[in-house]
Amino acid sequence: MQGISKRFQWRQVFFDRRDKELIQIINAVSSEDQDLEYTRRQYYAYFHPHGIKEMTESKSLRIAYSMVHLLKSLEVGKTDDRLSALQSLKDEVLDTAGGALPKNTARVLLQIMKEMARIRNDDDKQLKLAHDFRITASGKPSFVRKQLKRYHLLEMPEEWNQITFDDHVHDANTKGRKSSTHLVMDAWIKGIRKLRVIHYNYIESQVAGELFQAARILEIDLRIGIEFSALYHHRYVQLIWDPGGFKDAHEFSRFLEKSPIKALFDKGRAVSVYQQAYVTALLEAFNRVHLSDINRRFEISMTPLSGKAFLGFVGDGQRSTLHLEKFIHQKLLSTLQARARDLMDRFEQVDPEERGRISAWIEKINCLDLEAVVEKYLQPSNNPDIPDPMVVRDDPDTPELLKLSPTELLQCLTAFGHRITLNLTALGAEDVLELLYDCNGMISRLEIFNLKDWTADKTTHIPAISRLQEAINRQNPIALKQLILEMIDARRPKTPAKTPDHGRIVKLNGILHDIGGLLAMYKGRAIKARIGSDSTGRISRTHGMGLAVVETLPKRARHQIVREAGAGRKIIPVQMTAYRRQTLIPRRQAGKGPVPGPELAVSPSCLHRFGFVRVQEWAVHDDATQMGRPGNVVTLGGINKRIDNGLCRPAPADRTGAGRLSWTYLNSNLRNTIKVLIGFVPALATFALTKDWWLLAYGGAFIWFGITGLRNILQSVLGGGGLRRSPLLRWNAYVSWDRIADSLLYTGFSVPLLDYLVKTAVLDRVFNINTDTQPVALYTFMALVNGIYISSHNAFRGLPKGAIFGNFFRSVLSIPLAVLMNFFLVNILTAMGVVGVNFILQRWAAIISKAASDTVAGIIEGTADRFNNIRSRMRAYTQKLHLMLNIYAQLEMRLPEYPVAELLDHPSQFREKADAETRDMEKILAIHALDLLYFYMYQPRSRSAMVQLMAVISEEERNVFITSQLTLRQMKDISQMFIDGMLGKDFAKALSFYLARYADYLKTLEKLA
Repeated sequence: MQGISKRFQWRQVFFDRRDKELIQIINAVSSEDQDLEYTRRQYYAYFHPHGIKEMTESKSLRIAYSMVHLLKSLEVGKTDDRLSALQSLKDEVLDTAGGALPKNTARVLLQIMKEMARIRNDDDKQLKLAHDFRITASGKPSFVRKQLKRYHLLEMPEEWNQITFDDHVHDANTKGRKSSTHLVMDAWIKGIRKLRVIHYNYIESQVAGELFQAARILEIDLRIGIEFSALYHHRYVQLIWDPGGFKDAHEFSRFLEKSPIKALFDKGRAVSVYQQAYVTALLEAFNRVHLSDINRRFEISMTPLSGKAFLGFVGDGQRSTLHLEKFIHQKLLSTLQARARDLMDRFEQVDPEERGRISAWIEKINCLDLEAVVEKYLQPSNNPDIPDPMVVRDDPDTPELLKLSPTELLQCLTAFGHRITLNLTALGAEDVLELLYDCNGMISRLEIFNLKDWTADKTTHIPAISRLQEAINRQNPIALKQLILEMIDARRPKTPAKTPDHGRIVKLNGILHDIGGLLAMYKGRAIKARIGSDSTGRISRTHGMGLAVVETLPKRARHQIVREAGAGRKIIPVQMTAYRRQTLIPRRQAGKGPVPGPELAVSPSCLHRFGFVRVQEWAVHDDATQMGRPGNVVTLGGINKRIDNGLCRPAPADRTGAGRLSWTYLNSNLRNTIKVLIGFVPALATFALTKDWWLLAYGGAFIWFGITGLRNILQSVLGGGGLRRSPLLRWNAYVSWDRIADSLLYTGFSVPLLDYLVKTAVLDRVFNINTDTQPVALYTFMALVNGIYISSHNAFRGLPKGAIFGNFFRSVLSIPLAVLMNFFLVNILTAMGVVGVNFILQRWAAIISKAASDTVAGIIEGTADRFNNIRSRMRAYTQKLHLMLNIYAQLEMRLPEYPVAELLDHPSQFREKADAETRDMEKILAIHALDLLYFYMYQPRSRSAMVQLMAVISEEERNVFITSQLTLRQMKDISQMFIDGMLGKDFAKALSFYLARYADYLKTLEKLA
C-alpha cells in the first residue's frame, strides 16, 4: 500500500490528468475487442477536424483512433481501413498542427503516437510519451526540435520544398515489413517527398491503388517499379521497369487490366513462385540441418519452425530469404530470452561459479548480432544441396521470363513505357557499357548508388560506371574512347599464363568502332541517375529509407548533420546538382484579376509590397548526378550500432520514478507555477533591494508582472475576437497559460537588467543620463537593451526569425511612446503640485519603458494573432466552399431539368426527384453546413473571416455557399443523422448546439448575402 501511495503521489507531481486520459484512450482503442468502426462511420470523412466533431470527441481521441487502427490494419485490416485511417490522420494532425513549425510538429506527433500505440505494458513509458505528445502539440519550436533529434529526424523546411527522395524501397507486398499505407506514412514522417516502391515480377492492382492513394493523401510523388531478371553472360541482371505517367490510381488500374500487361504479369507470377520455392526449401533445410547446431551453440532447445507460421508471418508479401531471416531471428531471440529468464530466476540459488557462467553467457549473447548469425546459416554456400534460383542453370522448370536476354525483355517492356533502370549490383563498367549498347538506348536510368550495397562495401565498381555515364551524357567521344580502351586493356592478360577474354574484347572493340552510334542513342536524352536505400524496414544493420540533398535543408538541420557525422547518419559519396528557383505569383483581387505593376517587383523584398507572392523551390539536374567526394547527399535513416537483445535482467524498477524523470514531465500547473516563481524572485529582489519607497520596493515586481500578464491576456483575447468574439466562448478560452508562464519567466530577469544595471548603474551613475537630464536618451538605451534581451531569449527558445527581429524592432517602436508617456506624467504630476517630479519618474523609468514596450507588443502581436486566426479560418472556409461547389455541381448535372437552389429549399420536392445517391449528396451538404455553423460560433475570428470571404468570392459562389447551408433547416433529418451515429454515440452536446443555434446563424447569413 505504501508503494502504491508513493506511486500515486509521484504521478500527481510529474504528469497531468490529460496524460492519463490519453493513455486510457490508446489502451481502449488498442484492446482486442475494438474493431475499425470508428473510421468506417458513414459520412465521417466529410467532417472538418476543427468542425462540429470537436464537440463529440477530443483531438487526442481522434488521432489515437486513426493511428491505432492504421497499425492494427497492417495485420487484420483491409486497404480501405488503412487509407481511411491515414486520411483521418492527415486531417487531424498534418493539416491542423500549430506553432511556428506545423509540418515538423505533425511529423513528431505521428512518431510519438506510433510509439504509444506499440507500448501496452509499460505505464511509465506511456505516461512520458503522452506528456511529450501534448507538449509537442502546443508547437513550441524548442521542444519540437528536441523531439525531432530524439527520434533521429532531421528538421525540414516548413515550405516543404526540400529535395528528399528514395528511389528503391520495399513494402510488405515484396520483402518489406510495412504495408503500403504504413510505408508512405513513415516516408512522410522522415520528410521524404519522392518515393519509388519496387515490386518483383508483377504487381497487383489493389496494391498499386493503395500506394497511389496513400501517396496522394500525403502529397508524395510516388512511382512504382517492377524489377525483372534477365539472362546475361550466364547470370541474371536486374532491370526495373517504371510504367509512370499516370494521373491517379484508377488510370494505373486500367493500365494493369490491359491484356498484354496481364499476360506479362502472369509470366512474372510464375517467376515469383519459382523463386519462392527456394525459400520454402531453405526453411526445411534449416530445420533439418542447422537447428541442431544453433541449439548446441547457444545451449537452448528451440523447436522446429512451422511452415504455416512462416506463411502467416510473411502475410501478403512474396516469400523471400529476408523474410525467413527475420522469422528465424524472432524465434531465436524469444527462445534466448526465455532461457535467460530461467537462468536469472535461479541465479540466487546457485554457487558463485555458476553465477559467473550465467552472467558470462547472458553478456555474450546479449551483444551478439543474431541477425548476422541467422543470415550466415541461410547463405547458398551453407546450403549447397538447394538449387539457388538466382544462379543460371539448365532446368526445364525455369520460367519463360527468366530465359529472356535483356534486349528481349526490354522489347516487351518498352512497348508500354521507356523508363528502364539498370540495377548495378555486381556489374562492372564494361557490363554496363555492353548492356547500354545492346539494348539500343532502351535503358534510360542507372541505379548509380544503392545504400544497402554501400553499407556492405559492394560499390567499388560504381565510380567507373559513373565516369561512363558522364561521358555519354556529355556526348564526349574522347572520354568514352579512353574508357573503352581502359576496359579492353583490363581484359588482356598481364601474364602469359592467363587466357585472354577474346569474346569480351571483340565485343568492346565493336563498341569502340561504333562510339558515334552509342552516343546517338542518348543524344538529347541523358542517362539519369537513381539513388535508393533498398530499405525493407527490417534489418538494423543497414540504413533506413530516405536521402536528402544537404543544401535544401534548413540551416539547423545542416549543422546537425555536421555534428552527427559518423554517429549513424552518413553523407554518401554522391554529388547532386540542385538550384534554387523562385516563382512570382501575382496576388489576385476579388473579380479584378492580377494586381498590376509586375515591373515594380525588382527584388524579393518588394514582392509582397507590390502584389506578388514568392514561392521558392529546388530544381535537380538528374543528368548531373555523379559519384564524388565530398558528397552532398545525406541519409535520413541511421544504423543502430548498439546491439542489445534484451537478455540482461532489468534493474529493480524505481516505482516512484522520481530518479528517472526530468523537469519536462512535471505537472503542467506545477511547472508553470515554478516558472513564474523563478522569474518573480529576481524581480522582487531587485525592487526590494534598490528602492526605498515601499510601493516600488514591495509592489514593483507585482506591477511589472501585472503589465506582462495583462498584455498577454489582452493580446490573446483581442487576437481571438475581442469584444466581438463568440458569446459561446469565455475570454480565457483564447489564453495560453503556458505562453504566459514562459513570458513571466523571462520578464523577471529583465528587471535587474533594465532597472538596476542599465538605468541606474550604467546610464545614471556613469553617463548621468536620467529623466531629468536626457529622458529621450534614457528611454532609447533602455528600449534597445530590452530589445536585445527579448530577441536573445527568443532565439534561445528557438522561435522563428520573424519573431526574433520583430521583438527587437517592437522595442525600437516603443521609444517614442515611452518618451510621450514620460512627458504626460511630468505635466500631470506638475499640475498636481507634486515636488521632485523628475526624481519620482526616474524611479519609475524602467516600468514606464516596460509599459511602453508591452503596449507596442500587445498591438503588434495581437494583430499578428488576429491575422493568423483569420488566415486559418479563411483556409477552412475556402476548403469547405470548394467541397460544396463540387457537390453542388454534381447535383446540377444529376438534376439538369430542375433549379437545384429551389429544390434544396424545398426538401420534399428534392426527394421526389432525387435518387438515393443524390440524396446522399444532400446529406453531405448538411455536414458541411454543420461544420460552418461550428466555425462561426466557436472558432476565433471566424466571423471576420466569413465577412472577408463574402467580399472576395463571386456572386455565383456566394449563392451556392448560402443556399447549401439552407439544408440546416431540415431539423428532423439532421437530428436523425446524429442519432444514427454519424459522429458516434456521444452526440448529445453537438445535437443540442445545432438545434439551439442554426436559426440565428441562418439569419446572419441572410444579412451577409
